[in-house]
Amino acid sequence: MTVDRTLLGVAIFIASESVFFLAIVLAYVAYRDAGLATAKANLDIGRTAIFSIALFASSGTMALAARARSGTWLGATMALGAIFLVGQGSEYARLLGEGIGPGSALFGTTFFTLTGLHGIHVLAGLVALAALFTANLGRPRAVRAVAWEAVSFYWHFVDAVWVVVFSVVYLGTLL
Repeated sequence: MTVDRTLLGVAIFIASESVFFLAIVLAYVAYRDAGLATAKANLDIGRTAIFSIALFASSGTMALAARARSGTWLGATMALGAIFLVGQGSEYARLLGEGIGPGSALFGTTFFTLTGLHGIHVLAGLVALAALFTANLGRPRAVRAVAWEAVSFYWHFVDAVWVVVFSVVYLGTLL
């Protein structure tokens, strides 16, 4: 059995990023109690759940895009990812308007660090999706299957990380 070097590289990158996110999630959990009252009073779980659903749905559209090598499904994936980022941006604007920012208190620091780093990863994923979309638009037969798989792996990783982050940060305020 031969392993494609591109997919191996993506898998190693995702493994290293998983360790990175695990460390940040554990730091959030370790300091959670100090900011729990602020989180409970200020996080909008329902609103965040709505744009989170867009990201979760994008994993399905990405699977369809990769399976069919479809630019249409890829476009849907990009749109859903963009909805998520706009939602996250609006959440940031609302919190900043309430005086909660990266340097305002321990909760703000840990919240903005964890969710901001995830947002940067979503943005990187959107860039990869756009590159794949553009390549597929110009010469679809020239785009190798491994490109679809690699971008798909990364996008599913970004989605899985948000499942953990949303559960720990948002749903964790309900416990």
